Amino acid sequence: MTPTRKAITMSTVPFVVESRGAGVAQDVTVGGEHAHRFAADTYPAFGGADAAPSPLAYTLGALTSCNQISAQLVAKDLGIRLGDFTFRAQGDLDPSVFVTGAEGNANFDTVEVTAQVETDAEGEAFDHFVAELERRCPVTQLFRRSGIAYSSRWEARPLPA
Repeated sequence: MTPTRKAITMSTVPFVVESRGAGVAQDVTVGGEHAHRFAADTYPAFGGADAAPSPLAYTLGALTSCNQISAQLVAKDLGIRLGDFTFRAQGDLDPSVFVTGAEGNANFDTVEVTAQVETDAEGEAFDHFVAELERRCPVTQLFRRSGIAYSSRWEARPLPA
């Protein structure tokens, strides 16, 4: 008889933010055991004062940080060791829909992620690790399923001795 993997049942985890603002600037409070606060604004070309990151910058930051969190969970499951990460995420946006109301898609046209991670995984093991972390990362899946041209390039670097 082949052993079967027991399904883990988890309850839904609510993520809640509450915010207040005027004009295009906003103060956001993240609910939870430890409330966190952050501010959002935008570039002057979009009516802001550039006093805080824009929501679009936060989405790219959410993408890189969620990939790093997902990588930790997947590495634990696969028995892979990880060290430091370096990310670069770029989203290309045609602002004509957003700013002037033109017809089209207000989303990013493309998003490209490059990542370097210190790890003991190599070759096919590293490729499997990346595929699995991107499959399990909620923010990566938001981007992939949105219909934009999404690409990522991951590079394994040796763990320091």
